[in-house]
Amino acid sequence: MHLRKLLEELLEGRLSIEEAERRLRLLSYEELRHTLLDVSREERAGAPEAVLAEHKSTSALVEIAERLLESRGRCILTRLREEQLEVLEKRFSPHVRVEAHPEAKMMILRKPGFVLHETGGRVAVLCAGTSDIPVAKEAELIAREMGCRVWFFPDVGIAGLHRLMPVMEKLAEADVDVVVVAAGMEGALPGVVAGLVDVPVVGLPVSTGYGMHGRGETALFAMLQSCSPGIAVVNIDNGFGAGVLAGLIANRAAKFRKA
Repeated sequence: MHLRKLLEELLEGRLSIEEAERRLRLLSYEELRHTLLDVSREERAGAPEAVLAEHKSTSALVEIAERLLESRGRCILTRLREEQLEVLEKRFSPHVRVEAHPEAKMMILRKPGFVLHETGGRVAVLCAGTSDIPVAKEAELIAREMGCRVWFFPDVGIAGLHRLMPVMEKLAEADVDVVVVAAGMEGALPGVVAGLVDVPVVGLPVSTGYGMHGRGETALFAMLQSCSPGIAVVNIDNGFGAGVLAGLIANRAAKFRKA
């Protein structure tokens, strides 16, 4: 049960204080054999609960997904292996809407009737090269699941800087609230973008590259050291964190835009 609905029932006298207290405790978390599910994260922190599949067994993922579908109507799974994607799709289709994103190593499960409400938040996601797309896609999908409208622009890195200018025009037309910029190699693109826009930029370093510190470290250091103000930097390959940060910024902006 969602927090808002619970409060409405309490206000209307259809729920006792004792029952409301009991349900609030249930909203805090749900206990499984191996997991304490934070089922009220979205109401409390503005971002949905997501399941990191890495190092979890497929049977554990199925159990977690079933409980989240029951309590929330949706389950977001990240960092899935190919065989896990296949097993989960077979397990939940056709009774649950299965949205598989192999490139981003993600899957989104929705019960029939689940509605994703648009917030009015506007997010742009750019990536420097084609190799950066999987991590950038993770950020895009999470921002979408937070109710934002997302514009995605791949392969606009500084090796061909002329490709970036038409994108800047589109960002201005869309009047986005925040820009996520994913880049590997030397990680220069977020700094360039931050010098051209008047909204926050989320730097997303990606572990694409080679040679000394070529697995994202150079990109991370470059973004942290950027002389362009207005950049917040997440950890290497943390598309989920970048998407959540962008979604929170955009949804906050949308809230006051409506007001």
